Amino acid sequence: MSEKEEQDLPMNDGPAKPAMREALVAAAFELFLERGFEQTTVDDIVSLAGVGRRSFFRYFPAKEDVVFPDHERSLAEMTEFLESGSGEEDPVRHACDAARLVLRMYAEQPSFSVQRYRLTRKVPGLRAYELSVVWRYEHTLAAYLRGRFAARPDGPLRADVIAAAVVAAHNHALRTWLRSGGESDWVAEVDAAMAFVTGTWSDRPSEAAGEGESDEVVVLVASRRAPLWRMVQGIESALGGDTRQA
Repeated sequence: MSEKEEQDLPMNDGPAKPAMREALVAAAFELFLERGFEQTTVDDIVSLAGVGRRSFFRYFPAKEDVVFPDHERSLAEMTEFLESGSGEEDPVRHACDAARLVLRMYAEQPSFSVQRYRLTRKVPGLRAYELSVVWRYEHTLAAYLRGRFAARPDGPLRADVIAAAVVAAHNHALRTWLRSGGESDWVAEVDAAMAFVTGTWSDRPSEAAGEGESDEVVVLVASRRAPLWRMVQGIESALGGDTRQA
């Protein structure tokens, strides 16, 4: 066994493992920014980090995974949070609060998150990988909401639509923050985005009203055959929202 291989063998479960993982991420991004993602190989990364190839693949299945090192942990935290509910809370609000955990993960490392955003915009393969990660978050939210809406005739449809809305609102807040270079108030951005979702979809107006600017009661008269999007548009119009924008 070579000296390099001996260095790569796991010694214990102490702090060395996270340190090595962080070193690999740091080395990878240094090279991505210097040479470009496509021009950087795994061998280049491990050489700069001073470890062997086996160390890289112990933490990351592929080169793309080193760009998104925290999503597995974040997805696990979201799943645990959704399952921690009592079953009495507003499911839409609970799903929104779960999405906040993801944005908080980005906000914990603003410089890294902004670098990743800029890199992802330049590499189509990373954009596709990112979309697959987003789908996993949406799938997790939809599974939770399907369980909460199981007694409703429109439960599966409602769950899928609300999950998509939560993810879209979260991503809007996240992109706004990232485009500012991590300088804007991410808490205010996500609060506004999630308030829009709960205000639109929550069955508990008394809870949703506390997030908005008004606790007005709006009564909408519509045909039973009217599509849901038209009813939502009517409510927005009554509240003074601009429904002409997509």
